[in-house]
Amino acid sequence: MRQPSDKVRWGILGTGKIAALFATGLAVLPEAELVAVGSRAEQTAREFGARFNISHRHCHGSYEDLANDPLVDVIYVATPHMLHKDCTLLCLAAGKPVLCEKPLAINAAEAQEMIAAACRQNLFLMEAMWTRFTPVMQKVRALLAEKAIGEVRMLSADFGFRAELNPSHRLFSREYGGGALLDVGTYLVSFSSMVLGRPSRIVSMAHLGETGVDEQAAMIFGHHGGQLAVLSAAIRTDTPTVATIMGTGGQIDIHSAWYKPTTITLKTECKGPQRFHYAHAGNGFNYEAAEVIRCLRGGELESPVLPLEESLSIMRTLDEIRAQWGLQYPVESGMSSSQTAGG
Repeated sequence: MRQPSDKVRWGILGTGKIAALFATGLAVLPEAELVAVGSRAEQTAREFGARFNISHRHCHGSYEDLANDPLVDVIYVATPHMLHKDCTLLCLAAGKPVLCEKPLAINAAEAQEMIAAACRQNLFLMEAMWTRFTPVMQKVRALLAEKAIGEVRMLSADFGFRAELNPSHRLFSREYGGGALLDVGTYLVSFSSMVLGRPSRIVSMAHLGETGVDEQAAMIFGHHGGQLAVLSAAIRTDTPTVATIMGTGGQIDIHSAWYKPTTITLKTECKGPQRFHYAHAGNGFNYEAAEVIRCLRGGELESPVLPLEESLSIMRTLDEIRAQWGLQYPVESGMSSSQTAGG
C-alpha cells in the first residue's frame, strides 16, 4: 500500500515542446517522479523517454497504453488543443487524475464534457495555466486581496511574438485550433479573469490570415462595476509582453515577460515604487505540478487557485470572442451554434 509520503508518479501524454518543458520542471520537485510517457508512435515515446530517464517499458506507443499504465498516478495531457478533450476523457475513464494543458479544450462545450466526466469519476482535473501558480502571481493576488492599490479599475496586458508563416505548422492550422487566441490569448483572458472575473461585455477585432486563423487580435472587456481590461495577442507580431493592473490607489506593473514573471513593481500614492523579485525554482512549470500534488494528497478534486468553473468561464469568453470574428474550427462543424458558443 502506498504511503502519503511516497512520490507522486507522473505520466506525460504527448512528446512535443510543452511536454518537454513540463518534464524539465517536474525534475526539480522531490515529491514527484516522471515514470511514463505516451505517444502515437513508440519510437517517439522512446526518444522522449531517453531524454528524461524513463524506463523503455513505460514508453508507450499509444495514448491508451499510457492511460492504463498501473505505475502512473496522474497524467499531464500535452497534446495539441483539438485533442485535449478526447485525451482527457481517455485518462479519466482509466481512473487517472488529469492536468490538461491550456486552453482546457477547443470550446466551452468540450470543457463542460470533460468537467462532467471528472465529476462522475470523482477524479481531479485542472487546466495547466502554469503562470498562475508562480511566486510572482501569488504575490499579485496577495497585493490585490489586501487592497494595496485600492479598487482595481483597469488592466492592460499583451502577448505577441513573430512566427514565420508556415501553413503546415499547428500555429497556422485551423484543424489544430491554431491562431493567437488559443495559443497566447488564453494567457491574457485567464489573467483578466484572475483579476476581474468574467466580463459582462466583450468588444474585439482580429486579423485573420491566409490560413484562416487569427494572426493578431485586440480585445476590450467591460465589467458590471465599470472596470475595463485591454488585451492584445499575436503570433506574427512581437509585442512588449507587459501587464499593468491599475487601481484607485496605485498600480502593479508586471515586467516582461509578464506570463513567466519574476519581477513586479508596486506603485502607490503613499510610498515610492516597491520592487519585488522572485527567482523561479526550475523553469516555472514545477509550480503547477506542485499544486496538483498538493491537491491529490489533500483529497481535493480541483484547485482553489484555478477552479474548474473558472476554466469553463474562460472558455466561454474565448468562444464569445471567436463568435465575433466568425472563426470556427473544423472539429466544431458537427456542433450546433449554441454548443460552440458554450451554451
